[in-house]
Amino acid sequence: MLTNTMTALDSDTLRASAYEKYAALKTAIAGMRTVLVAFSGGVDSTFLLKTAVDVLGKNAAAMTATSPTYPEREFKEACSLATLIHARHIVVESNELEIPNFADNSEKRCYFCKSELFRIACEKAASMGFANVVDGSNADDLQDYRPGKTAATELGVRSPLQEARLTKDEIRLLSRDLGLPTWDKPSFACLSSRFPYGTAITQDRLDKVSRAEELLRSLGFTQFRVRYHNETARIEVDPGALARFLDEGLRKEIVEGFKEIGFVYVTLDLQGYRTGSMNEPMSSG
Repeated sequence: MLTNTMTALDSDTLRASAYEKYAALKTAIAGMRTVLVAFSGGVDSTFLLKTAVDVLGKNAAAMTATSPTYPEREFKEACSLATLIHARHIVVESNELEIPNFADNSEKRCYFCKSELFRIACEKAASMGFANVVDGSNADDLQDYRPGKTAATELGVRSPLQEARLTKDEIRLLSRDLGLPTWDKPSFACLSSRFPYGTAITQDRLDKVSRAEELLRSLGFTQFRVRYHNETARIEVDPGALARFLDEGLRKEIVEGFKEIGFVYVTLDLQGYRTGSMNEPMSSG
């Protein structure tokens, strides 16, 4: 897991680029004076929060929204990370399934979700006297379909990592140098990203996906997704882990576990894990 990335982090060229952008990031954050970070506990938002606290001290804070699409394990980790960084951490409740149009899961699903999240964040920031809400979008995110960016733009939410042109590898390198435990954390996206557009998102379906992914995690997989296709589960794992499925005992345990969860068919995607795979039909059409 992350073998190629860890090798890339040792590049002198990458290091020089990362630190040049890091200096620009700190200057930009200093100019904001007060920031509320939309904080998920992932690689990007953890690095952003750490930088904001280092630059602004108590004038930086984190906000995390609990929701059905945000696993309890991720929430607890976010709380621990905020404590580690010595950041003020605000927790709010949100339920995407109650947002009009979200559960229908159109191609604008992320827009509706982020509109709700950023609206809450902006209201919270205003009540605290904070002038800015920021999120952890990075430069690599510009290469994928991200309707949530429209919501951020509409509500004046800034993406400092993206503005500084910091890539994921650069953020991992800087996070490692800062001693953040998330530097090699697998990429994570909310559970709603496991569903093809047009497939309704329900609490029961979210629970199925969550339980299936927890099973894979318990078996030692790190970077993976379980994509929901009605009665079929499509498993994506890091390409380096595909060979593990040659083990008959492992396959049997996964198949039996997934069927107990409620899936009828269990498939393995031979392309392996990649971000934005649910957007592929949009580009192939």
